[in-house]
Amino acid sequence: MNGGILIQQPGNSVVTDLGRTRGPRFGLPVNGALDQYSARAANILVGNLDNDPLVEITALDFRMKATTDILIAVTGTPLTLTVAGRPSSQWEPVSVRAGESVSIRRLHSGLRAYLAIHGSIEADTLLGSVAPDTVVGFGLQLKEGTSLPIRRSVGPVRQPYFDLPLFRLGLERPTMGSDLSVDVTDGPDIAEFGESGGLLFTSEYTVSGRSNHIGLRLGGDLPERTSSGEVLSRGVPVGAVEVPSREELLVLHRGRGVTAGYPVLAVVTSAGLDVLAQARPGDKVRFRKTTVAEATAAHRRSRAQLETLRESVNTVFGLLGIGCRPQWQDLPVAACS
Repeated sequence: MNGGILIQQPGNSVVTDLGRTRGPRFGLPVNGALDQYSARAANILVGNLDNDPLVEITALDFRMKATTDILIAVTGTPLTLTVAGRPSSQWEPVSVRAGESVSIRRLHSGLRAYLAIHGSIEADTLLGSVAPDTVVGFGLQLKEGTSLPIRRSVGPVRQPYFDLPLFRLGLERPTMGSDLSVDVTDGPDIAEFGESGGLLFTSEYTVSGRSNHIGLRLGGDLPERTSSGEVLSRGVPVGAVEVPSREELLVLHRGRGVTAGYPVLAVVTSAGLDVLAQARPGDKVRFRKTTVAEATAAHRRSRAQLETLRESVNTVFGLLGIGCRPQWQDLPVAACS
């Protein structure tokens, strides 16, 4: 097909997906969307696969124009979303006609938003992923005038009466704010910190402006090692809480390298990483100790919620003919009885 979106104001935005899972075996970070829950939800809301390419917008305003009829969803941090000047709902599918502009402004409370488009975006891949990797110089950083092709168009889907919102799928939105609670499990080197390891759970840490997709730097009271032995370089998990011999705590995120030489005090859970993805410089972070079993249960609850959303989207899209043919369909008799 011909058509897609034209970037008018890129802000700080990239095309990404859930990450390069084949990367670590070749020495590349996994990368991908930092807030995985919001990215998955955005794709599900427009009927895409979880891992389809979408736009990650960080901190700054963003504007684009549709050059064909499209269906979008914007998730992540609270913001102001308008289509052709009309206020539109976040965390719901939104229909955009060809020629209309989409504005995403005033990101607040969190740091990142995700824009998914039904049919997803065409983009080059490396090891099966479009996720940017600044170390090897791969990825699509959006600029003014960038044109992105869309794999499928969707005809206008709009409530014919009073232009009321058509979709109310009711997905629970994650809580965001400047005081963050982040769950962690014990790290492999926790024994090396003795009683000082408890500082991680009794202290408040401040997010540094030097944080990025590779890791977050947090100012506060640092636990001290009781051992002076050398830590051999080794693979570390995404979410490793390291204690370097400086003034800041280091939490490795999805752009982390595959080896490191600092002791790992704790590991942030997958839900905790989504929280840290939305941390702004100056935000306060407190860590809460949890177990692997509790973290696994929380992850499963989150995925179950997204699966419930997927079922709702499939039902609604099936009734509206989205993904089949771009027009209204009569409700089946069984659905009306």
